[in-house]
Amino acid sequence: MKRFIEGEDRQQVTLLPECLDDFIGEDNPVRVIDAFVAELDLEVLGFAGATPADTGRPSYHPVVLLKIYIYGYLNRVQSSRRLEREAQCNVELMWLTGRLTPDFKTIADFRRDNGAGIRNACRQFIVMCRQLKLFSQAIVAIDGSKFKAVNSRDRNFTRGKIDQRVQQIEQSVERYLDALATADRAQPEEAEAKTDRLQEKIGLLRQRMSQLRALKTQLSQQPDEQLSMTDPDARSMTSHGRGTGVVGYNVQAAVDAEHHLIVTHEVTNIGNDRAQLSKMALRAGQAMGQSQLDAIADRGYFKGPEILACEAAGITPYVPKPMTSSSKAAGRFGKEDFIYIARDDEYRCPAGQRLRPHHTSFEDGMNIRVYWTNVCPQCPIKAQCTTGKERRVRRWEHEAVLDAMQRRLDRQPQQMIVRRRTSSTCSEHSSTGWVRRTS
Repeated sequence: MKRFIEGEDRQQVTLLPECLDDFIGEDNPVRVIDAFVAELDLEVLGFAGATPADTGRPSYHPVVLLKIYIYGYLNRVQSSRRLEREAQCNVELMWLTGRLTPDFKTIADFRRDNGAGIRNACRQFIVMCRQLKLFSQAIVAIDGSKFKAVNSRDRNFTRGKIDQRVQQIEQSVERYLDALATADRAQPEEAEAKTDRLQEKIGLLRQRMSQLRALKTQLSQQPDEQLSMTDPDARSMTSHGRGTGVVGYNVQAAVDAEHHLIVTHEVTNIGNDRAQLSKMALRAGQAMGQSQLDAIADRGYFKGPEILACEAAGITPYVPKPMTSSSKAAGRFGKEDFIYIARDDEYRCPAGQRLRPHHTSFEDGMNIRVYWTNVCPQCPIKAQCTTGKERRVRRWEHEAVLDAMQRRLDRQPQQMIVRRRTSSTCSEHSSTGWVRRTS
């Protein structure tokens, strides 16, 4: 094989470096893992087995297993079986562990039994980042990812699912009863065999019907009328806006915009993000040690009370308003075409008329003022505005906060670019296949 780069002869005797450390460069990230874990007091952080027992077979020190866990996290290796194989053949892991090779069961048990300790170690990492002044920008992007639970969709029940399955079973019973009637007209020996088989199927279906009724009783006792049989706290939720469902959890994460570090996270089984903004922003500020913070999120986080709570806590939110106007979708004027005049507490419509407040209603915990004018029936462009008697505009009592946020977004449209490139950190970690919540 001339004119090609050729490899070494497999039979050639080679003198390897005298020590394993020669294989690991000075700027290799595993040196950071080693130094960080070495400074942790695992017993104080809550790791089991940090103090060895006086008798019995020696165990692996939690330091070794924590290094393997962190290495797997940084390199997107979640499987304990894959981590076992990496420890046997990966030079970086050999260096980290001193060539120790724990089996997959040991690695999995460590992860299962030390959830609190691992979370405390993550907090220590955030404290170290604060001390190194890595959060100087005080800007975070907040996003959520749907993580699949062990619970399958067939073992997740809602009232609609149960009713649908009951209907399917009733239709199956009808078909089998019709088949029984047909079998009665067949030859005696054929009819007997077929009848026994059909009776058995009908019995199984009726047993399944009884189980579904029992599940419906349990379902009525659930606050959100949803029941998961494998992971009781997993919930069915829409995934990635594609209209498809996944039974799992909504993992919220706040990511530092400068270095793309996840500063805090939270696992919830609420399928949407609308109630998560202020909670995640406050936790991010506490983790970063910042009293003033910019929080950027997508349209799914837009909710008036959440934005107001952020403003009250000294957090500056950047959340675009959802485009959900039915009037705009139908080609008519939207609410943004009506100009609010704060001095007079009135709206000016596209035709130049003034809409005055008429009454206040209380909806979803918010005071809503309703504005309209009586001249709408005579307006020449009424067809472009409303199909009703008059056009009514609704305004929340704290809508000035939302207007101010929209003006900030208009002045700084680059904030949405920052959000997209920062929140991709959350999406990268959402590629893990299954998750089981143990808290």
